[in-house]
Amino acid sequence: MDPSNEKITIRVPVRFLKQIDFLVRMDDFSSRSEAIRAAIRDMVGERVELVMDKLGKMEEANKTYAKMTAFETDVLKK
Repeated sequence: MDPSNEKITIRVPVRFLKQIDFLVRMDDFSSRSEAIRAAIRDMVGERVELVMDKLGKMEEANKTYAKMTAFETDVLKK
């Protein structure tokens, strides 16, 4: 077994297993494990991009707020 992989146990709705088994029977994946690894890889990749995008937007919003606050403070001093 590949030492960079870790075995886990999960509960999956039967309807998902039936769909995975269909993909395996149609030779889209070599096994359930391969299909689940691909699904996890795709989901994690998408979610990481989404979270990084959100964090970037939050950082920009914080910078804009800081600029706005500094501008307002400067204007009120006059």
